[in-house]
Amino acid sequence: MRTPVAWARGVRHPEAFHGRGVRSGFFEGWYVKLVSADRSQRWAVIPGVFRGLAGDGGARDEAFVQVLDGLTGRSWYHPFPAAALAASDRSFDVTVGPNRFHAGGVSLDLPQLHGEVAFTTPLAPWPVTLREPGIMGWYGLVPFMECFHGIVSFGHALAGTLEVEGERQSFDGGRGYIEKDWGRAFPSGYVWLASNHVDTAAGEREDASLIASVAIIPWLGRSFRGSILGLRHSGRLHRWTTYNGSRQTRLTIDDTHVRWSVEGPDGTLDLDAERVRGGLLHAPLRTAMHQRVEETLDARVILRHRDAGGRTLLEGVGECAGLEVFGDTERLLAL
Repeated sequence: MRTPVAWARGVRHPEAFHGRGVRSGFFEGWYVKLVSADRSQRWAVIPGVFRGLAGDGGARDEAFVQVLDGLTGRSWYHPFPAAALAASDRSFDVTVGPNRFHAGGVSLDLPQLHGEVAFTTPLAPWPVTLREPGIMGWYGLVPFMECFHGIVSFGHALAGTLEVEGERQSFDGGRGYIEKDWGRAFPSGYVWLASNHVDTAAGEREDASLIASVAIIPWLGRSFRGSILGLRHSGRLHRWTTYNGSRQTRLTIDDTHVRWSVEGPDGTLDLDAERVRGGLLHAPLRTAMHQRVEETLDARVILRHRDAGGRTLLEGVGECAGLEVFGDTERLLAL
């Protein structure tokens, strides 16, 4: 069981490990995206840990490293004993077996990926303040939330070389992205979208990064539709969230697209994301890790950000985008 001190430390450090002292009914994973400068290499590597329900005696406990080839949709799940995970509860520093992930870069020893990639610019997290402790706002202070979310870095530069299935591939001048989840289980229905490769008519906007998610949130015996959208560009983070009073004016999901519009204190954001078939990743239910979430790193999202007066502040296409649409989306849309 986590102590109050450990809980308070976790609120201040969403990037760090939150599972110290938790023996059952818990998962935590870090999503580490690596994209080469020419975008020909797009990989997501996800270290994490899962602890099953108390009644199973630890039989389902495991650490893991998942790998997603974002271009082909192939995916791999590498299980480890739960004790193979070592992680700091004060910073982003995670080790699973011979693989390490930290603020300075990654060191990988996997069948698909082997080598080291350095992060050559500082990580750019969602700001943590007393009023807004990370991406979840004041909801991040509520201990009974089913799932917590954190943005470790909207974007950072890469350097280094990986052996990708035995062939050397350079990541010099590439770009990375890191986010994470922890809690008891993933939501029963959600949409997740992220891109930090935004192309505009004037060229690529290296400072631009989008994260958008909407999910079924259990709350005091009922549920609501909670959403968080952050668009970082032009030197600041623009927010559309449930907790800051933003309003969704459109959300539609079909076999080919997710179309989404929101209004709030930072103006209007319109998204039109093209769904592309991806690879299957394991995601935490309350009883075990299950292969059930289809994810791609090859989606495209047309985006437009306008201020309150209707003036366009940013318009372009988010490439190399991660996209997941999962679960009871009919209920999600009905909430």
